[in-house]
Amino acid sequence: QVQLVESGGGLVQAGDSLRLSCAASGRTFSNYVMGWFRQVPGKEREFVAGITSSGGGTSYADSVKGRFTISRDNAKITAYLQMNSLKPEDTAVYYCAARNSRVIISTRREVYDYWGQGTQVTVSS
Repeated sequence: QVQLVESGGGLVQAGDSLRLSCAASGRTFSNYVMGWFRQVPGKEREFVAGITSSGGGTSYADSVKGRFTISRDNAKITAYLQMNSLKPEDTAVYYCAARNSRVIISTRREVYDYWGQGTQVTVSS
């Protein structure tokens, strides 16, 4: 069992940066692939970024590639999403998720086993 709590969201202007954190509970955090997803009202939750259990592999949605960076600190059992050059279209509720796999990052939300409650990110133009 893994519990996830996101933090770090807020209201920023276009071009600003934010860092989201996902604090996990449980000793098995280092066994899980971690992912970040986002959702706007009326749309499906979409994949943003993922990272392997060791942190050695990452994957990004094309829309955020070059602007966002996912990372993790297994000693602190926390995952992060550094978001730079934010755009109004990045506005969404951001969720972190854990998948019981060490190396397979999936863009499909249904294969993730645990989810946080979400944190709102709003980017004004």
